[in-house]
Amino acid sequence: MIKSMTGYGSAKGAVGELKISVELKSVNNRYLDVSVRMPRSFLFAEDAVKAAVGKHISRGKVDLFVSVDSSDADSMTVKVNEPLLRGYIEAIRHISAEYGLAEELGAVSVSRFPDILSVEKKELDAEAISEGIVAVTEEALRDFDAMRLREGEKLCADVLEKLAAIELLVAKVEQEAPKTVEAYRVRLREKMSELLSSAAIDDNRILAEAAIYADRIAVDEETVRLRSHMSQLRGMLAGGSPIGRKIDFLIQEFNREANTIGSKCQNSDIAHTVVELKSEIEKIREQIQNIE
Repeated sequence: MIKSMTGYGSAKGAVGELKISVELKSVNNRYLDVSVRMPRSFLFAEDAVKAAVGKHISRGKVDLFVSVDSSDADSMTVKVNEPLLRGYIEAIRHISAEYGLAEELGAVSVSRFPDILSVEKKELDAEAISEGIVAVTEEALRDFDAMRLREGEKLCADVLEKLAAIELLVAKVEQEAPKTVEAYRVRLREKMSELLSSAAIDDNRILAEAAIYADRIAVDEETVRLRSHMSQLRGMLAGGSPIGRKIDFLIQEFNREANTIGSKCQNSDIAHTVVELKSEIEKIREQIQNIE
């Protein structure tokens, strides 16, 4: 199945006491352009997240947002500077013994001495957190891909509908092309009759001139190539993404054949048909800009 380049996905999860939320959206772009936004303290996971995105998406401009809620996490720890505390206690005991003063030491009182207690942030397990963020990202990407597949089905149906219209127009060109040669042959006979009056008309000369004209305006090669391109496009659509750039190149070939038919045609009906043909090709070209 083909995928659209535009989509949205989200997921939530947890890594220990951290709550992880991932959202991503994408729009059309010629190449893959991934922008990841997350808290600075978790930037160690950015490369892993981008790698996960690259496994699912081949092109498009992707904006991915990672939010981390650590409000429930026990992220702070209180440490005791024990060597300094022992130094304080020994000094107090020395003062008490030397000067005959009461010690009156207590846990609360000694904890108030400078630099005895310090509050530090717990070290993060970067590897575990990175794996957790990637896991939530993968879940968001699955949601994202599901939406892109739904959009891709609609795009595929629309392109196939326009392809069917192109096929009918090509058949119309193939039907009208021989009439152009016959009309030229009739006009040529009439013109020669006027010029030569009573003189005999050389039918072989008329046939030869008509054959030269037919060769000059023949569009058989172009219509055959168009039908080949249509068959190739149907095969691509059945094969699945990523095919956007390939289809883009193929549609250029559609346009080239249509332009050649337009330059060769000497028939107003064919000229009108070519205008419709190019219009349908342009509609497909616009739609495939959304295909990955």
